Amino acid sequence: MQQLKKKQEHSFKYVFGPVPSRRLGRSLGISPIPRKTCNFTCIYCQLGRTTNFTNKRVDFFPSEAIVEEVQKALLITDQIDYVTIVGDGEPTLYAGLGSLINSLKKQTSFPIAVITNGALLYREDVRHDLLNADVILPTLDAPTEKLFRLINRPHKEINLKSIIEGMKQFREEYKGQFWVEVMLVKGKNDTPEILSKIKDIIDSIGFDKVFINVPIRPPAESWVKIPDPEVLLEAQKILSAESISLYETSDVTSIDKTAPPEQNIIEIAQRHPLREDQVYSLLETFYKNDVENLLLKMEKEGKIKSVIYNDRKFFIVPQK
Repeated sequence: MQQLKKKQEHSFKYVFGPVPSRRLGRSLGISPIPRKTCNFTCIYCQLGRTTNFTNKRVDFFPSEAIVEEVQKALLITDQIDYVTIVGDGEPTLYAGLGSLINSLKKQTSFPIAVITNGALLYREDVRHDLLNADVILPTLDAPTEKLFRLINRPHKEINLKSIIEGMKQFREEYKGQFWVEVMLVKGKNDTPEILSKIKDIIDSIGFDKVFINVPIRPPAESWVKIPDPEVLLEAQKILSAESISLYETSDVTSIDKTAPPEQNIIEIAQRHPLREDQVYSLLETFYKNDVENLLLKMEKEGKIKSVIYNDRKFFIVPQK
């Protein structure tokens, strides 16, 4: 029987995955910002409420160190489709984003994607930083300022009008793929009237693809629910969208196969709630009883916490 190793220092600080994605295939993730650093604190966020609520761009980490980790990761795995800058918050708050993208383009042949809330596209420096990426994927969840503030709860310096104008301007300047995701929350932005208004905005911007998503992991606010299946089908028609709303997989991987199981669980659960079946997939070489005992031990020590959402058990890292 393989023994569960004691915790040791993890060798990857900024890079994670590869993560299975219906939009991007197998994606090697990069987080260039500290955890939960964002200019939104969305009601549906799988990271919980934002703790570093800011709209200031900062060089949080040296881009050279991030690129070095990516190079190291690619020596271990090349079974990826995209290198994706996503962050545990909002990646455009990273002031070195343009330099990071340009360095990655020189160091790897894989396409570069950036998943963003799109809030800072009104800024010329942010638009410039993103021009060399292959795919930019912002979010648009509301057609009115009132609903925008209810769902996304933005920083006081941000408003929906400037976001839409920024997206339009970026569309004119950008030559790559510009996709948009609409996160639907039951009873908030899933009515035909609201969806039609979102569709009008999407059409005015000219996105290449539209995706519908739902909060399949435990959200920041416990009252957030997934819309009914028939509502999602109607939304897909109205928005002329591809639905990734119920995309789930047990496929969870870690770059560092030598890291202790406990640390792998924590590393992934810090980035998103980890379903129980995903833990067993991650630790597939261990006996089920050993994994169960490890989870009980970690929960008892307060390192993880189990929560039930949508009739599924998830493990999260408790907020400090």
